[in-house]
Amino acid sequence: MTWEMFLQHLANGISLGSLYALIAIGYTMVYGILRLINFAHGDIFMMATYFAFFGVFFGLPWYIAFPITIILTILLGMGVEIAAYRSLRDAPKISIMISAIGASFLIENLAIVIFGGRPKAFPTEELFTKVVYIGNISVQRLTFIIPIVTIILLVMLLYLINKTKTGMAMRAVSKDHETAKLMGVNIDRTISTTFGIGSALAAIGGIMWGLKFPQIQPLMGVMPGLKCFIAAVIGGIGNITGAVIGGFFLGVSEIMLVAIFQGLTGYRDAFAFIILILVLLFKPTGIMGEKISEKV
Repeated sequence: MTWEMFLQHLANGISLGSLYALIAIGYTMVYGILRLINFAHGDIFMMATYFAFFGVFFGLPWYIAFPITIILTILLGMGVEIAAYRSLRDAPKISIMISAIGASFLIENLAIVIFGGRPKAFPTEELFTKVVYIGNISVQRLTFIIPIVTIILLVMLLYLINKTKTGMAMRAVSKDHETAKLMGVNIDRTISTTFGIGSALAAIGGIMWGLKFPQIQPLMGVMPGLKCFIAAVIGGIGNITGAVIGGFFLGVSEIMLVAIFQGLTGYRDAFAFIILILVLLFKPTGIMGEKISEKV
């Protein structure tokens, strides 16, 4: 492998890892507050690509269609929380998990009925997809845009959580629902806000995913959703910075594996699950996860 090819693959790996990181943050935020894996998160990401697709398809310019997509995806995410999770908040964890899986299947099958099962070509915008040449390396502008957007959103999110009253409420709810409620925190609003923020990040990730891989279909959220969940586990489920680190690690590792061992291209998806097994065996709390002790 030449130096130019290595840099080319590294840029692609960082770009893919940034997308994984954006979606993984949604998983880790919901888990941090509810101790729940939102299995419908990958399907919310999928719906965002369709919202953006139809926005542009019906003639809206991208700078109007994409913000509308984010708003619709936030409403969808908050709606899923109200419909599938809120009434089961005090139920056994297995009941909430079954509800999450059911919500995922419902969204997928509704998408097949409404949008059809045939893949659609996501509209491309030259501003994002134009190829930039750096020496012998050719990369899309989007390859540079995605990591920058991810880092900016991470900084904004960390500021929100650590420096604002909304973030303080989220941290309080993540520690103890009952105590937070006694201190005047609106539990329902805080949890809905968390789902809304995670869905907004999934929408941004979905838009950039569609621009980078311009083919969408109703089941496209399944494998990215699983991989982003793995990224969250690698980084330390419940830790936002850890989710971003896990996303970058998984994306770069996946691209580099295919680049170095081209014969293993068909096992690209399996590689993510191998990493998950190794992490669970040797460091179950993830890279930045902390061991939580329970009082007896």
